Amino acid sequence: MQHIINRFISYVTIDTESDPNSNTTPSTAKQWDLANKLVEELKAIGLTEVTIDENAYIMATLSSNVEHKVPTIGFISHFDTTPDFTGANVKPQIIENYDGKDIVLNAAQNIILSPNYFEDLLLYKGQTLITTDGTTLLGADDKAGITEIVSAMEYLVQHPEIKHGKIRVGFTPDEEIGRGAHKFDVDKFGCEYAYTMDGSQIGELEYENFNAAGAKITFKGKSVHPGYAKGKMINSMLLTSQFIAKLPTNEVPELTTDYEGFFHVHHLNGSIEESTVELIIRDHDKAKFEARKKLIYEIADEFNTKYQKQFGEAICYIEIKDQYYNMREKVEPVFHIVEIAEKAMKELGITPIIKPIRGGTDGSQLSYKGLPCPNIFAGGHNFHGKYEYVPVESMVKATEVIVKIAELTAKK
Repeated sequence: MQHIINRFISYVTIDTESDPNSNTTPSTAKQWDLANKLVEELKAIGLTEVTIDENAYIMATLSSNVEHKVPTIGFISHFDTTPDFTGANVKPQIIENYDGKDIVLNAAQNIILSPNYFEDLLLYKGQTLITTDGTTLLGADDKAGITEIVSAMEYLVQHPEIKHGKIRVGFTPDEEIGRGAHKFDVDKFGCEYAYTMDGSQIGELEYENFNAAGAKITFKGKSVHPGYAKGKMINSMLLTSQFIAKLPTNEVPELTTDYEGFFHVHHLNGSIEESTVELIIRDHDKAKFEARKKLIYEIADEFNTKYQKQFGEAICYIEIKDQYYNMREKVEPVFHIVEIAEKAMKELGITPIIKPIRGGTDGSQLSYKGLPCPNIFAGGHNFHGKYEYVPVESMVKATEVIVKIAELTAKK
């Protein structure tokens, strides 16, 4: 446990926040700090074929120690942290033998991590938790996953009596801004399938995620002196609010769960002359996903039809881009890879929690690039904010799951 704690803290104290406004890969230069450290660490624990390319994608190999043919499998995590909350100057706190009560993250700012609000804390009573100091995120998403992969590979190197086939390790930048798999070379990785270690609660095993798109709607207005505006002014801000009001009011993130999709307005900016609204569209069901995009166009057409009659020109312009798709379509034909992970957990006394991801994962894009890639728990909770924490015991179990998957794959 202490070895895993030390490794994890050495990773999270390096700032690797990504930047969606950057056009480079990685999107921030500081991601190289951890990337270069990982390269040296992978070499030090005994892996071979350790490489890092010009975009900071890291790959390494643990050679097979069996003579019979075994599928080459991979384990993948990302080293960037979200730009949603600062990851600079992370100061982890270690809470041993957690007593099930409130945890004071920051007394000066009265920031409390409480089981009254975050009920999952009670699952880990008596365990060792690593938390933030209330001023940053922690970075367990996904430095817990990296910790587990490196620790599992180190364990397998040190225990050659555990039989396994060839294993490939991959670490990526920029997952948090949706680009983690964009420049991932699947052919170079050379695996039949892989697992991302990027889930949350112990036991999570996921092979379904949202179909996702981003939409930007721009309204063009006409600014006229308000005293003489009748029949002439078009206030684009009011049109934008009317557009939002036409979306289903109960299909938003805060009112949906499980397989329920949503529209999520996340940015709004405007003036009389021009306003824009940006939103994301999410649904697990492909047909419903397409219907959601169609609805956006239909609402826009309604505005344009009305104002073209009045002013002779369109006032609403739409840009919709698909972002990723549900990996279930690519994983189901090779469903044994999910069953292997499920069996590994059960043999370790872990109850598998098989559920859809209400979000995206590198595994989705990788699956559509030809690398089927379910997602396994890394142990953290409350990602992307100051209340993030990870139980050390969950990281230990995730490490054991990786080892067990390697062992089971060799047996099959």
